[in-house]
Amino acid sequence: QVQLVESGGGLVQEGGSLRLSCAASGRTSGTYFMAWFRQAPGKEREFVAATIWSGTSGYFADSVKGRFSISRDNAKNTVYLQMNSLKPEDTAVYYCAAKGSTSAIYNVWGQGTQVTVSS
Repeated sequence: QVQLVESGGGLVQEGGSLRLSCAASGRTSGTYFMAWFRQAPGKEREFVAATIWSGTSGYFADSVKGRFSISRDNAKNTVYLQMNSLKPEDTAVYYCAAKGSTSAIYNVWGQGTQVTVSS
């Protein structure tokens, strides 16, 4: 089983930047996709970004394209979400998630990290 631990959340002013980290441990060999989701108060959880563990492609929600980037450090089993030009509407709990190549859904989740953007 894979375990995910997020870090790097916090309070930032509008226009600022934060970098979230997601450290994976356990049986990571079968991990194929790593992704970030977020959930704002009163809203459903939504997709933010994803990357293939062994590739270089990144996938982004339209709301964050051009502002967020996703990267990996395979040696550290860590995925990063760099968030620039933050807006108050980016305020949410951000979750890291993982799934294997044969899984239709993300079935491993971290505990989440709070990101608050003040105007």
